[in-house]
Amino acid sequence: MKSFIYTLPLLLFFASCHTEDDSSKMVVSGNVKGLKKGTLFLQVIPDSTLVNLDSLEIRGDGNFEFVTDVPEPDVFYLYLDNADNNSLNDRIAFFGEAGKYQIMTRWDAFEADATVNGTENQKKYEEFKENMSRFNLKQLELSRALRTSQIAQDSIAVDSIGLALDQSLRRKYLYTLNFAHTHKSSELAPYVAWAEIADANPKLLDSLYRALPADIADSKYGEKLKEVLENQQ
Repeated sequence: MKSFIYTLPLLLFFASCHTEDDSSKMVVSGNVKGLKKGTLFLQVIPDSTLVNLDSLEIRGDGNFEFVTDVPEPDVFYLYLDNADNNSLNDRIAFFGEAGKYQIMTRWDAFEADATVNGTENQKKYEEFKENMSRFNLKQLELSRALRTSQIAQDSIAVDSIGLALDQSLRRKYLYTLNFAHTHKSSELAPYVAWAEIADANPKLLDSLYRALPADIADSKYGEKLKEVLENQQ
């Protein structure tokens, strides 16, 4: 994903939703083991642009804490800029909402070794990501095997692996749909459908959208899923 990153004052970004009530606050704390120097950013994508909500400069201590108002559940990111000229694997995604989150990781394996403890929706999000990683790994393995067979001009292997790829993709889509239906009372449902299977059969997506409770259908990703359906007409 290519996007420009703009830093906005936290209070301005959520000014319209600000409240003195802690019920809308998200607290993200934790430790980046071994981090002596760098900058941590709390980020979100409100529309189509990645935005820095807050930042913290680390000097000799990897402990951190961010507190922000959350108008509705969304996917947030903890990003580490440690001046290594490599933005890959330096961003941890989590499903954020009002509540407390603890993120523990290491500076040299920032995303790979991260553990995120938080709300029940975060637990469900981790489950979903783990299963999607398995699907994606399987598809990567099959794609590599397909290229090898194509180079060798092995038409029988090409047909067989191509069929396996289609079946793997179909299982991935069915898993995502089943996950969304199972968790239809959570903002996770429209999010995973929009993020992972926006090109699925419109009838299946429409069935999911119609099954969403009114408050979920009116949420950020409920509206995005609705836009996908309208664009498919």
